[in-house]
Amino acid sequence: MTVEKALLGCMLKENFYIGDSVIRPEHFEDLRHQALFREMRLLHEKGRIVDIITLTTTADMEPFGGISYLYDLQSYANPKKFDEYEELLLDQWKEREKRNILTRAKEEDWGIQQVIQTLHLIDEARMDDHLSISTALAEIYEAPWQEGEETRGIPTGIKRLDQMTNGFQAGELSVIAARPSMGKTDVMLHFAKEAGWHGFLPIIFSLEMPSQSLVQRLIASTGGINRIKLRNPFRSLSLEQKEEWTDIIGRVSRTDMQIFDGARQTIAEMRAKTRKLIHQFPDQKPIIMIDYLTLIRPKQDYGGNIHLQVTEISRDLKMLAKEMNCPVILLAQLNRAVEQRQNKRPLMSDIRESGSVEQDADVIIFLYRDTYYDQASNQKQLELIISKNRNGPVGTVFANYNQFTGRIDDVND
Repeated sequence: MTVEKALLGCMLKENFYIGDSVIRPEHFEDLRHQALFREMRLLHEKGRIVDIITLTTTADMEPFGGISYLYDLQSYANPKKFDEYEELLLDQWKEREKRNILTRAKEEDWGIQQVIQTLHLIDEARMDDHLSISTALAEIYEAPWQEGEETRGIPTGIKRLDQMTNGFQAGELSVIAARPSMGKTDVMLHFAKEAGWHGFLPIIFSLEMPSQSLVQRLIASTGGINRIKLRNPFRSLSLEQKEEWTDIIGRVSRTDMQIFDGARQTIAEMRAKTRKLIHQFPDQKPIIMIDYLTLIRPKQDYGGNIHLQVTEISRDLKMLAKEMNCPVILLAQLNRAVEQRQNKRPLMSDIRESGSVEQDADVIIFLYRDTYYDQASNQKQLELIISKNRNGPVGTVFANYNQFTGRIDDVND
């Protein structure tokens, strides 16, 4: 019952978990916990604060063990691990349900196919995902006669890319893949700035680069400053750049960017941090950006099998996008196979452990610069090669990229 106590304790400390969680009263095994959760949810739905004081003044606590039991619950709380507790509780509930099904199957002499099908339904159980077709149709019935807002995603700052993808869409996983030093991080920061300037909340999980380095890159690209100069701004910046410094800092600040640079973070940790920020910035829709795929720590080691680790991670990232109802942008490295070909433009198979990523991603964009391989090339622009677009066309988009400042600009037609 420890996980049940921890989950309820987290909800007492951070009330928003009560409304955010998919947990239902019947998921608790302890009947006291079922009843207590119902009381907590009732208070929360009324807009009341849920804590020891409000619970003891609105409900009889004796059946739940009294006020001392509520203090005991709080001692188990660790809000940073709420998502892990939630998943563990659901797993325990599923195991109990499976045992109940097998008992019924034995008593009622079910056929093997019925047993397998019923167990499968438990494994695939999702909460609160029901929508009747009549409700869905009623919501759009008047659409041809009423002018409404066009559904647009988060703009990328690259006009042609927005036309092809309609921006980054809520609930979608987009992968940006390239060889090292091709410009992945600069492209990610460009998208983050554009999202922030348009009123969204960019949340960056930088698993490789420290936050201070990202901040310097943001300043350099925003102000058009050579990154080398930021090693010693006092000595290296020109008078004109120093005069523009305050304005540059102000523009970067207006992005409201949130950066987490802890190494080897799990998706559960990212989910918990994102959820907290959503409640901290309720008026701004988030966009999550992760740098990069193989630095994410999986839940299981799978005996060191990278393919299975990446399969788990890509699936969980797609689920994260849907659960948080926001875009998730994932950076990924390409393997060395691209270097062996005459045409070095990337292919799907060049993504490391590509199978699951190719399947789970809604959009896959490869980055390519001809000058990376041939300094004398006449093609100076950055190519954004859209190789997969679940809801739109594929093709290549061009952008101007300054590798010294990290600045990315749209190409005028």
